[in-house]
Amino acid sequence: MTILRRRRSPLTVEPVTEPESESDATTTLLPLFPLQTVLLPGTKLPLHIFEPRYRQLTADLVSGTVPGREFGVVALRSSLTREVRGLDQLYEIGCSTVLREAKRLPDGRFDVVTQAQRRFRLTDLDCVSAPYMIASVEWVDDDPVAPAGDMAERLAVVARTAHRRYCETAWRSDDWNAPEADTELAELAYQLAADCLLPLEDRQRLLEERHPLRRLRIACRLLIREAGFLDTLGAVPLPPGELTDLGKPASLN
Repeated sequence: MTILRRRRSPLTVEPVTEPESESDATTTLLPLFPLQTVLLPGTKLPLHIFEPRYRQLTADLVSGTVPGREFGVVALRSSLTREVRGLDQLYEIGCSTVLREAKRLPDGRFDVVTQAQRRFRLTDLDCVSAPYMIASVEWVDDDPVAPAGDMAERLAVVARTAHRRYCETAWRSDDWNAPEADTELAELAYQLAADCLLPLEDRQRLLEERHPLRRLRIACRLLIREAGFLDTLGAVPLPPGELTDLGKPASLN
């Protein structure tokens, strides 16, 4: 499996019909795709699928064998892991994603695009019942919060400013997008982080935070820190289009 990082060169794909919404059960079974990356809700994940077990998963998603065409992505705790055998090798909190587009290649590989949906907590792992792993999960919602009013608005402005500073330093103008003005507070931190090359542990921290204001504050601090690093070092990360193999060494695909 290769994570396709170039957002500005979309795949030519065959559309997959949108799945009907499922009821939000407390627990469920999800096919599991461990990666050396953290998937944040609302973001898109393009993948190149080539290993047999994940080709089978993709075929099951396309055919509707997997309910809702939804599977889980969870980060590996160690980049040295080559085969997952227990929960201790994975972070507890991951994110589900839904297959949106798929193109089957002549040799059986797939190029796919998925859309991240909702967070979950791993409770059990089945490594033998199917070619790919199946996880028992509990859905994770945000904590209820009282209206934050002006404080939330001010924090959002500061976070957006930090995001713009980072992106204008790191990327070309067509390599990033500012979140829409009407983006909900609960989603803003995820969208701001999506354009930035934050370390895995920082992205996991954002994923696990259940208080929307606290999550946005964390994102703001991380973006200010990273922009400061860029200014201090006088260096910029590689353009997104040149980062296509970041997940490859630790991939289970």
